Amino acid sequence: MSLLTSLTTGTSGLNANSQDLNVIGDNIANANTIGFKASRAAFQDALLQQVIGAPGGGQIGLGTNLQAIQRIISQGALANTGVATDLALQGNGFFVLRGNFNGSGGGVGGSGQYFTRAGQFTIDNNGFLVNLDGLRLQGYTADETGRIQGALGDLQVGASNALAVATSEINIRAKLDPLASIVTFDPADPTNTSNFNSSVTIYDSLGQSHDVTVYYNRTGTGAWEWRAMVEDGASLSGGTAGAPAEIASGTMTFDNQGRLDTATQTSNFNPLNAVNPQPLTFNFGDDIASGGTGVEGIVQNIGGNRNETTFVNQDGNAAGTLASIQINNKGEVVGAFTNGRTRVLAQVAVADFEAIDKLNRVGGNLLVESRESGQPTIGAPAEGGRATITAGALEQSNVDLANEFVKMIAAQRGFQANSKTITTADQLLGELMQLKR
Repeated sequence: MSLLTSLTTGTSGLNANSQDLNVIGDNIANANTIGFKASRAAFQDALLQQVIGAPGGGQIGLGTNLQAIQRIISQGALANTGVATDLALQGNGFFVLRGNFNGSGGGVGGSGQYFTRAGQFTIDNNGFLVNLDGLRLQGYTADETGRIQGALGDLQVGASNALAVATSEINIRAKLDPLASIVTFDPADPTNTSNFNSSVTIYDSLGQSHDVTVYYNRTGTGAWEWRAMVEDGASLSGGTAGAPAEIASGTMTFDNQGRLDTATQTSNFNPLNAVNPQPLTFNFGDDIASGGTGVEGIVQNIGGNRNETTFVNQDGNAAGTLASIQINNKGEVVGAFTNGRTRVLAQVAVADFEAIDKLNRVGGNLLVESRESGQPTIGAPAEGGRATITAGALEQSNVDLANEFVKMIAAQRGFQANSKTITTADQLLGELMQLKR
């Protein structure tokens, strides 16, 4: 074996350790890169040279070369950020992005599909969830009832609105004075011709609000009438502007213990330009005639206040705009609206691969599918072995700096040792050149 081969062997060692230092340097440089996965260089021995004529034969190696750069896919630590659109994956999988990066469509065949563990997302000026480079996060949208749809696509959540919900039920709890005077109700002067009243705002199918006052009149022992009136009839079909209009009425009776015994009602609510008539149910409690206790609602008794409203609510609301979003561990994007309603808007998708370490890096914290990685299986988080999502957090790099520094020392010493092989071979060649003198 010639000394010139020794030079080549030493050179292969220099190249190998240089490549190892490149990989180590890349890991260290990305120690604070969100979602980064460290790599390691794997080397293999080069071709062997058979030794001819040596007793017992033998082989001499011809150095080393790079076998592969292996990506280490392990879970990085999570760091809380408090930003609702920051997402971290726990488990196997990647976020799916679509768009153009550095002028490239990405993916196999220019599909524009990328994969990442970096969950720094935000909402752009068109309402789409995007990463910091503007690539759109992929997932499944929901209909107006919050039911997730099947097609994978861009997640446009910022432009979501909550439609108005027409009031269908009004719940009132109160105490009525059994000793109240008996007065005759006059619809033209309801306040001064009733014993007591309760106020509530209800909504029609267009989200228009209507101020309603329920007036109570004692008609006898344990007997009451009630009337629900809109303050201004201009908001009703056939109503008179500036005059109150009755939309519901009924009766109530109480037993000698003040419990609600019976309750009747009729309604005739016809809001202008909206769905009409709009059915309304006034719930005054669990009357005994319907199998209730008679105490979980309006009762007739003498207390600190002879007449007192203790609880009022209704199930309608006006239209609302998106105020904020939250994302749960199933990737469901839940919107909170200005009208107090919440609704599932979309669900973030997660992709998994058979060989996740074979994905190709393209920069920008992005990976693309390769032939070696196989095709992605994309679906909902926390299903099919895919990762769960933690909102308000980011996955840190899995680079172990202490380990990288140890490997750096080893690569440095390997480089120095291989350089000694070259200088020693050079010295021997120099001695050989002196033989002709």
